Amino acid sequence: MTWDTAIAKGTYKKRQRKKVLLETGIVIAIAFLLAAIIPLILPTFRLNLLGRFLSLAIVALGIDLIWGYTGLLSLGHGIFFGLGGYAFAMHLNLQLPEGQIPSFFSLYGVQELPWFWQPFHSFPFSIVAIFLIPSIVAGLFGYLLFKNRIRGVYFSIVTQAALLVFYNFFNGQQKLINGTNGLKTSTTNLFGTYQVGSDSVQLVFYIITVIAVALAYAFCRWLIGGQFGRLLIAIRDDENRVLFSGYNPTGFKVLVFAISGGLAGIAGALYTVQSGIITPQSSMEIAFSIEMVIWVAVGGRGTLVGAILGTLLVRFAQTFLSEQFPEIWLFFQGALFLIVVTVLPNGIIGWLRQDGIFYLRRWLGMDKYLATYPQIEANPEVQQEREETVEDSHQEKP
Repeated sequence: MTWDTAIAKGTYKKRQRKKVLLETGIVIAIAFLLAAIIPLILPTFRLNLLGRFLSLAIVALGIDLIWGYTGLLSLGHGIFFGLGGYAFAMHLNLQLPEGQIPSFFSLYGVQELPWFWQPFHSFPFSIVAIFLIPSIVAGLFGYLLFKNRIRGVYFSIVTQAALLVFYNFFNGQQKLINGTNGLKTSTTNLFGTYQVGSDSVQLVFYIITVIAVALAYAFCRWLIGGQFGRLLIAIRDDENRVLFSGYNPTGFKVLVFAISGGLAGIAGALYTVQSGIITPQSSMEIAFSIEMVIWVAVGGRGTLVGAILGTLLVRFAQTFLSEQFPEIWLFFQGALFLIVVTVLPNGIIGWLRQDGIFYLRRWLGMDKYLATYPQIEANPEVQQEREETVEDSHQEKP
Protein backbone atom coordinates (compact mmCIF):
# COMPACT_ATOMS: atom_id res chain seq x y z
CA MET A 1 0.00 0.00 0.00
CA THR A 2 1.47 3.36 -1.01
CA TRP A 3 1.61 6.39 1.27
CA ASP A 4 -1.05 8.24 -0.75
CA THR A 5 -3.37 5.26 -0.64
CA ALA A 6 -2.98 4.98 3.13
CA ILE A 7 -3.79 8.68 3.56
CA ALA A 8 -6.83 8.39 1.31
CA LYS A 9 -8.03 5.34 3.24
CA GLY A 10 -7.58 7.11 6.57
CA THR A 11 -9.48 10.16 5.30
CA TYR A 12 -12.31 7.95 4.06
CA LYS A 13 -12.57 6.20 7.44
CA LYS A 14 -12.68 9.54 9.25
CA ARG A 15 -15.49 10.74 7.00
CA GLN A 16 -17.40 7.53 7.54
CA ARG A 17 -16.93 7.81 11.31
CA LYS A 18 -18.22 11.39 11.28
CA LYS A 19 -21.18 10.34 9.15
CA VAL A 20 -22.06 7.51 11.56
CA LEU A 21 -21.78 9.82 14.58
CA LEU A 22 -23.97 12.44 12.88
CA GLU A 23 -26.59 9.84 11.92
CA THR A 24 -26.56 8.36 15.43
CA GLY A 25 -27.08 11.80 16.93
CA ILE A 26 -30.01 12.51 14.61
CA VAL A 27 -31.66 9.16 15.41
CA ILE A 28 -31.26 9.71 19.18
CA ALA A 29 -32.65 13.25 18.88
CA ILE A 30 -35.71 12.08 16.91
CA ALA A 31 -36.28 9.19 19.31
CA PHE A 32 -36.08 11.58 22.28
CA LEU A 33 -38.53 13.95 20.58
CA LEU A 34 -40.97 11.12 19.91
CA ALA A 35 -40.66 9.55 23.37
CA ALA A 36 -40.49 12.64 25.59
CA ILE A 37 -42.09 15.58 23.76
CA ILE A 38 -44.80 14.13 21.51
CA PRO A 39 -46.74 12.44 24.40
CA LEU A 40 -47.14 15.89 25.97
CA ILE A 41 -48.64 17.31 22.77
CA LEU A 42 -50.83 14.61 21.25
CA PRO A 43 -54.08 13.37 22.80
CA THR A 44 -54.19 9.73 23.88
CA PHE A 45 -56.02 8.51 20.78
CA ARG A 46 -53.58 10.14 18.34
CA LEU A 47 -50.60 8.98 20.38
CA ASN A 48 -51.90 5.42 20.20
CA LEU A 49 -52.23 5.75 16.43
CA LEU A 50 -48.67 7.04 16.16
CA GLY A 51 -47.47 4.10 18.25
CA ARG A 52 -49.18 1.65 15.89
CA PHE A 53 -47.72 3.35 12.82
CA LEU A 54 -44.24 3.30 14.33
CA SER A 55 -44.55 -0.40 15.02
CA LEU A 56 -45.52 -0.91 11.38
CA ALA A 57 -42.35 0.96 10.41
CA ILE A 58 -40.36 -1.96 11.86
CA VAL A 59 -41.90 -4.44 9.45
CA ALA A 60 -41.25 -1.93 6.64
CA LEU A 61 -37.55 -1.96 7.59
CA GLY A 62 -37.57 -5.74 7.26
CA ILE A 63 -39.23 -5.57 3.85
CA ASP A 64 -36.70 -2.99 2.75
CA LEU A 65 -33.91 -5.42 3.67
CA ILE A 66 -35.35 -8.28 1.64
CA TRP A 67 -36.77 -6.20 -1.23
CA GLY A 68 -34.87 -2.93 -1.40
CA TYR A 69 -31.41 -4.35 -0.75
CA THR A 70 -31.73 -7.98 -1.87
CA GLY A 71 -34.24 -7.57 -4.69
CA LEU A 72 -36.72 -10.20 -3.44
CA LEU A 73 -40.27 -8.90 -3.32
CA SER A 74 -42.10 -10.68 -0.51
CA LEU A 75 -45.89 -10.41 -0.52
CA GLY A 76 -46.32 -12.66 2.49
CA HIS A 77 -44.82 -10.79 5.42
CA GLY A 78 -48.22 -10.86 7.12
CA ILE A 79 -47.33 -14.44 8.15
CA PHE A 80 -44.43 -13.32 10.32
CA PHE A 81 -46.27 -10.21 11.49
CA GLY A 82 -49.16 -12.39 12.66
CA LEU A 83 -46.92 -14.99 14.32
CA GLY A 84 -45.23 -12.31 16.43
CA GLY A 85 -48.58 -10.80 17.36
CA TYR A 86 -50.09 -14.15 18.34
CA ALA A 87 -47.02 -15.07 20.40
CA PHE A 88 -47.41 -12.06 22.68
CA ALA A 89 -51.21 -12.20 22.69
CA MET A 90 -51.06 -15.81 23.91
CA HIS A 91 -48.82 -14.80 26.80
CA LEU A 92 -51.17 -11.98 27.79
CA ASN A 93 -54.20 -14.28 27.61
CA LEU A 94 -52.52 -16.64 30.07
CA GLN A 95 -52.23 -14.00 32.80
CA LEU A 96 -54.94 -15.72 34.83
CA PRO A 97 -55.20 -17.27 38.31
CA GLU A 98 -53.56 -20.68 38.51
CA GLY A 99 -55.65 -23.47 37.05
CA GLN A 100 -57.74 -21.24 34.77
CA ILE A 101 -57.53 -21.14 31.00
CA PRO A 102 -58.69 -18.42 28.56
CA SER A 103 -62.50 -18.21 28.51
CA PHE A 104 -62.92 -18.82 24.77
CA PHE A 105 -61.77 -22.44 25.22
CA SER A 106 -64.95 -23.22 27.16
CA LEU A 107 -67.07 -22.17 24.14
CA TYR A 108 -65.61 -25.08 22.18
CA GLY A 109 -65.54 -27.62 25.00
CA VAL A 110 -61.76 -27.49 25.54
CA GLN A 111 -60.99 -28.30 29.20
CA GLU A 112 -57.18 -28.37 29.20
CA LEU A 113 -54.72 -25.89 27.85
CA PRO A 114 -53.23 -27.16 24.53
CA TRP A 115 -49.58 -28.22 24.76
CA PHE A 116 -48.24 -25.45 22.50
CA TRP A 117 -49.76 -22.81 24.78
CA GLN A 118 -47.81 -24.04 27.83
CA PRO A 119 -44.44 -22.32 27.08
CA PHE A 120 -46.18 -18.95 26.76
CA HIS A 121 -46.73 -18.86 30.52
CA SER A 122 -43.13 -17.66 30.63
CA PHE A 123 -42.55 -13.97 29.90
CA PRO A 124 -38.88 -14.42 28.78
CA PHE A 125 -39.88 -17.25 26.44
CA SER A 126 -42.66 -15.11 24.94
CA ILE A 127 -40.31 -12.18 24.36
CA VAL A 128 -37.80 -14.42 22.59
CA ALA A 129 -40.57 -16.20 20.68
CA ILE A 130 -41.79 -12.90 19.21
CA PHE A 131 -38.59 -12.70 17.17
CA LEU A 132 -37.48 -16.33 17.06
CA ILE A 133 -40.63 -18.10 15.83
CA PRO A 134 -41.15 -15.81 12.80
CA SER A 135 -37.40 -15.99 12.07
CA ILE A 136 -37.38 -19.79 12.11
CA VAL A 137 -40.49 -20.03 9.93
CA ALA A 138 -39.03 -17.47 7.49
CA GLY A 139 -35.66 -19.23 7.48
CA LEU A 140 -37.15 -22.65 6.73
CA PHE A 141 -39.50 -21.24 4.14
CA GLY A 142 -36.71 -19.22 2.54
CA TYR A 143 -34.37 -22.21 2.48
CA LEU A 144 -36.90 -24.30 0.56
CA LEU A 145 -37.45 -21.48 -1.94
CA PHE A 146 -33.90 -20.28 -2.44
CA LYS A 147 -32.40 -23.77 -2.56
CA ASN A 148 -34.64 -24.43 -5.55
CA ARG A 149 -33.56 -21.08 -7.07
CA ILE A 150 -37.05 -19.59 -6.91
CA ARG A 151 -36.78 -15.86 -7.34
CA GLY A 152 -38.30 -12.88 -9.11
CA VAL A 153 -42.02 -12.91 -9.70
CA TYR A 154 -42.23 -16.60 -8.75
CA PHE A 155 -40.92 -15.78 -5.28
CA SER A 156 -43.61 -13.11 -4.88
CA ILE A 157 -46.35 -15.48 -5.99
CA VAL A 158 -45.22 -18.29 -3.69
CA THR A 159 -44.97 -16.00 -0.65
CA GLN A 160 -48.46 -14.71 -1.32
CA ALA A 161 -49.79 -18.25 -1.70
CA ALA A 162 -48.15 -19.20 1.61
CA LEU A 163 -49.81 -16.22 3.24
CA LEU A 164 -53.18 -17.44 2.01
CA VAL A 165 -52.50 -20.89 3.50
CA PHE A 166 -51.61 -19.40 6.89
CA TYR A 167 -54.64 -17.10 6.75
CA ASN A 168 -57.04 -19.98 6.17
CA PHE A 169 -55.29 -22.14 8.76
CA PHE A 170 -55.54 -19.52 11.52
CA ASN A 171 -59.14 -18.75 10.56
CA GLY A 172 -60.10 -22.39 10.93
CA GLN A 173 -58.54 -23.03 14.34
CA GLN A 174 -61.48 -22.03 16.52
CA LYS A 175 -60.64 -24.50 19.30
CA LEU A 176 -56.94 -23.65 19.50
CA ILE A 177 -56.58 -19.90 18.92
CA ASN A 178 -60.18 -18.67 18.69
CA GLY A 179 -60.13 -18.65 14.86
CA THR A 180 -61.79 -15.65 13.22
CA ASN A 181 -62.48 -13.98 16.57
CA GLY A 182 -58.77 -13.72 17.34
CA LEU A 183 -57.15 -13.02 20.69
CA LYS A 184 -58.04 -9.90 22.60
CA THR A 185 -55.31 -8.17 24.60
CA SER A 186 -56.84 -4.89 25.79
CA THR A 187 -58.66 -6.57 28.70
CA THR A 188 -55.71 -8.72 29.76
CA ASN A 189 -53.17 -7.90 32.48
CA LEU A 190 -49.43 -7.63 32.04
CA PHE A 191 -47.55 -9.45 34.83
CA GLY A 192 -50.99 -10.22 36.21
CA THR A 193 -51.36 -6.64 37.49
CA TYR A 194 -51.28 -3.90 34.85
CA GLN A 195 -54.22 -3.74 32.47
CA VAL A 196 -52.88 -3.63 28.93
CA GLY A 197 -55.63 -1.34 27.64
CA SER A 198 -55.10 1.39 30.27
CA ASP A 199 -53.59 4.73 29.21
CA SER A 200 -50.51 4.37 31.41
CA VAL A 201 -49.59 0.93 30.03
CA GLN A 202 -50.27 2.08 26.48
CA LEU A 203 -47.88 4.99 27.04
CA VAL A 204 -45.20 2.51 28.15
CA PHE A 205 -45.79 0.43 25.02
CA TYR A 206 -45.57 3.57 22.90
CA ILE A 207 -42.15 4.45 24.38
CA ILE A 208 -40.99 0.84 23.93
CA THR A 209 -42.09 1.07 20.29
CA VAL A 210 -40.07 4.25 19.75
CA ILE A 211 -36.99 2.57 21.22
CA ALA A 212 -37.63 -0.57 19.16
CA VAL A 213 -37.82 1.45 15.93
CA ALA A 214 -34.56 3.23 16.73
CA LEU A 215 -32.82 -0.07 17.56
CA ALA A 216 -34.23 -1.78 14.46
CA TYR A 217 -33.02 1.10 12.31
CA ALA A 218 -29.55 0.99 13.91
CA PHE A 219 -29.40 -2.78 13.45
CA CYS A 220 -30.39 -2.58 9.77
CA ARG A 221 -27.94 0.28 9.18
CA TRP A 222 -25.15 -1.75 10.77
CA LEU A 223 -26.17 -4.77 8.69
CA ILE A 224 -26.05 -3.04 5.33
CA GLY A 225 -23.03 -0.89 6.17
CA GLY A 226 -20.53 -3.75 5.93
CA GLN A 227 -19.63 -6.58 3.61
CA PHE A 228 -22.92 -8.35 4.25
CA GLY A 229 -24.85 -5.36 2.94
CA ARG A 230 -22.64 -5.10 -0.15
CA LEU A 231 -23.28 -8.77 -0.85
CA LEU A 232 -27.03 -8.24 -0.60
CA ILE A 233 -26.83 -5.41 -3.12
CA ALA A 234 -24.66 -7.55 -5.38
CA ILE A 235 -27.25 -10.35 -5.21
CA ARG A 236 -29.92 -7.84 -6.14
CA ASP A 237 -27.99 -6.44 -9.08
CA ASP A 238 -26.48 -9.63 -10.51
CA GLU A 239 -26.91 -12.86 -8.58
CA ASN A 240 -25.14 -14.99 -11.19
CA ARG A 241 -22.00 -12.89 -10.93
CA VAL A 242 -22.04 -13.33 -7.13
CA LEU A 243 -22.33 -17.07 -7.65
CA PHE A 244 -19.40 -17.12 -10.08
CA SER A 245 -17.36 -15.01 -7.65
CA GLY A 246 -17.32 -17.90 -5.18
CA TYR A 247 -20.18 -16.89 -2.88
CA ASN A 248 -23.28 -18.97 -2.30
CA PRO A 249 -26.22 -16.52 -2.44
CA THR A 250 -28.63 -19.04 -0.92
CA GLY A 251 -27.23 -18.74 2.61
CA PHE A 252 -27.25 -14.94 2.53
CA LYS A 253 -30.80 -14.81 1.19
CA VAL A 254 -32.04 -17.26 3.81
CA LEU A 255 -30.37 -15.23 6.57
CA VAL A 256 -31.75 -11.88 5.45
CA PHE A 257 -35.22 -13.38 4.96
CA ALA A 258 -35.09 -14.79 8.50
CA ILE A 259 -34.00 -11.43 9.91
CA SER A 260 -36.73 -9.69 7.94
CA GLY A 261 -39.30 -12.15 9.30
CA GLY A 262 -38.05 -11.59 12.86
CA LEU A 263 -38.45 -7.83 12.51
CA ALA A 264 -41.98 -8.39 11.23
CA GLY A 265 -42.67 -10.51 14.34
CA ILE A 266 -41.54 -7.72 16.67
CA ALA A 267 -43.71 -5.28 14.75
CA GLY A 268 -46.69 -7.63 15.03
CA ALA A 269 -46.33 -7.94 18.81
CA LEU A 270 -46.06 -4.18 19.35
CA TYR A 271 -48.96 -3.49 16.98
CA THR A 272 -51.16 -6.07 18.70
CA VAL A 273 -50.78 -4.69 22.22
CA GLN A 274 -51.53 -1.17 20.95
CA SER A 275 -54.53 -2.13 18.83
CA GLY A 276 -55.99 -4.39 21.53
CA ILE A 277 -56.64 -7.50 19.44
CA ILE A 278 -55.11 -9.73 16.81
CA THR A 279 -57.08 -11.69 14.25
CA PRO A 280 -56.18 -13.33 10.95
CA GLN A 281 -58.08 -10.51 9.22
CA SER A 282 -56.04 -7.79 10.90
CA SER A 283 -52.64 -9.36 10.34
CA MET A 284 -52.64 -11.99 7.60
CA GLU A 285 -54.87 -10.60 4.88
CA ILE A 286 -53.28 -10.36 1.44
CA ALA A 287 -54.17 -6.68 1.09
CA PHE A 288 -52.34 -5.85 4.30
CA SER A 289 -49.12 -7.52 3.12
CA ILE A 290 -49.32 -5.71 -0.22
CA GLU A 291 -49.82 -2.48 1.67
CA MET A 292 -46.53 -3.09 3.49
CA VAL A 293 -44.78 -3.08 0.13
CA ILE A 294 -46.52 0.17 -0.81
CA TRP A 295 -45.08 1.86 2.31
CA VAL A 296 -41.57 0.97 1.22
CA ALA A 297 -42.23 1.93 -2.42
CA VAL A 298 -43.59 5.33 -1.44
CA GLY A 299 -40.69 6.11 0.90
CA GLY A 300 -38.05 4.72 -1.42
CA ARG A 301 -36.78 1.16 -1.45
CA GLY A 302 -33.15 0.65 -0.67
CA THR A 303 -33.29 3.53 1.82
CA LEU A 304 -34.04 2.63 5.41
CA VAL A 305 -35.22 6.14 6.17
CA GLY A 306 -37.61 5.85 3.23
CA ALA A 307 -39.20 2.72 4.70
CA ILE A 308 -40.02 4.53 7.95
CA LEU A 309 -41.07 7.75 6.22
CA GLY A 310 -43.28 5.93 3.70
CA THR A 311 -45.04 3.97 6.43
CA LEU A 312 -45.84 7.06 8.47
CA LEU A 313 -46.91 9.12 5.46
CA VAL A 314 -49.19 6.48 3.97
CA ARG A 315 -50.72 5.54 7.30
CA PHE A 316 -51.37 9.13 8.36
CA ALA A 317 -52.78 9.88 4.89
CA GLN A 318 -55.08 6.87 5.22
CA THR A 319 -56.28 8.06 8.62
CA PHE A 320 -56.89 11.62 7.43
CA LEU A 321 -58.55 10.65 4.15
CA SER A 322 -60.72 7.95 5.72
CA GLU A 323 -61.95 10.50 8.24
CA GLN A 324 -62.62 13.19 5.62
CA PHE A 325 -63.70 10.99 2.69
CA PRO A 326 -64.85 7.67 4.15
CA GLU A 327 -66.44 6.49 0.90
CA ILE A 328 -63.64 7.10 -1.57
CA TRP A 329 -60.42 7.19 0.44
CA LEU A 330 -59.20 3.93 -1.12
CA PHE A 331 -59.08 5.69 -4.51
CA PHE A 332 -56.62 8.18 -3.03
CA GLN A 333 -54.42 5.34 -1.89
CA GLY A 334 -54.48 3.80 -5.37
CA ALA A 335 -53.68 7.17 -6.93
CA LEU A 336 -50.77 7.64 -4.53
CA PHE A 337 -49.29 4.31 -5.52
CA LEU A 338 -49.71 5.08 -9.24
CA ILE A 339 -48.01 8.46 -8.81
CA VAL A 340 -45.08 6.87 -7.04
CA VAL A 341 -44.70 4.14 -9.69
CA THR A 342 -44.94 6.50 -12.66
CA VAL A 343 -43.42 9.76 -11.40
CA LEU A 344 -41.27 8.75 -8.42
CA PRO A 345 -39.99 5.24 -9.20
CA ASN A 346 -37.33 5.58 -6.49
CA GLY A 347 -39.76 6.90 -3.89
CA ILE A 348 -39.62 10.14 -1.98
CA ILE A 349 -36.11 9.67 -0.60
CA GLY A 350 -34.81 8.60 -4.02
CA TRP A 351 -36.29 11.72 -5.61
CA LEU A 352 -34.82 13.92 -2.87
CA ARG A 353 -31.37 12.45 -3.43
CA GLN A 354 -31.50 12.86 -7.20
CA ASP A 355 -33.44 16.05 -7.92
CA GLY A 356 -35.07 17.23 -4.72
CA ILE A 357 -31.92 18.73 -3.21
CA PHE A 358 -31.31 20.74 -6.40
CA TYR A 359 -34.87 22.11 -6.48
CA LEU A 360 -34.79 22.81 -2.76
CA ARG A 361 -31.55 24.80 -3.00
CA ARG A 362 -32.93 26.75 -5.95
CA TRP A 363 -36.16 27.47 -4.07
CA LEU A 364 -34.15 28.72 -1.08
CA GLY A 365 -31.89 30.82 -3.31
CA MET A 366 -28.83 28.75 -2.41
CA ASP A 367 -27.81 27.78 -5.94
CA LYS A 368 -24.08 27.53 -6.47
CA TYR A 369 -22.65 29.71 -9.21
CA LEU A 370 -21.92 27.62 -12.24
CA ALA A 371 -18.20 27.55 -13.03
CA THR A 372 -18.70 27.64 -16.79
CA TYR A 373 -16.09 28.97 -19.19
CA PRO A 374 -16.69 32.65 -20.10
CA GLN A 375 -17.58 33.67 -23.62
CA ILE A 376 -14.59 32.87 -25.74
CA GLU A 377 -14.56 36.28 -27.45
CA ALA A 378 -14.29 37.96 -24.03
CA ASN A 379 -11.45 35.79 -22.81
CA PRO A 380 -8.31 38.05 -22.56
CA GLU A 381 -5.96 35.13 -23.11
CA VAL A 382 -7.68 34.26 -26.35
CA GLN A 383 -7.57 37.94 -27.43
CA GLN A 384 -3.86 38.16 -26.65
CA GLU A 385 -3.11 34.96 -28.51
CA ARG A 386 -5.10 36.19 -31.49
CA GLU A 387 -3.23 39.54 -31.57
CA GLU A 388 0.11 37.79 -31.36
CA THR A 389 -0.86 35.56 -34.25
CA VAL A 390 -1.84 38.58 -36.35
CA GLU A 391 1.45 40.38 -35.53
CA ASP A 392 3.46 37.30 -36.42
CA SER A 393 1.71 37.00 -39.74
CA HIS A 394 2.48 40.69 -40.56
CA GLN A 395 6.15 40.23 -39.67
CA GLU A 396 6.46 37.21 -41.89
CA LYS A 397 5.16 39.19 -44.93
CA PRO A 398 7.93 40.82 -47.04
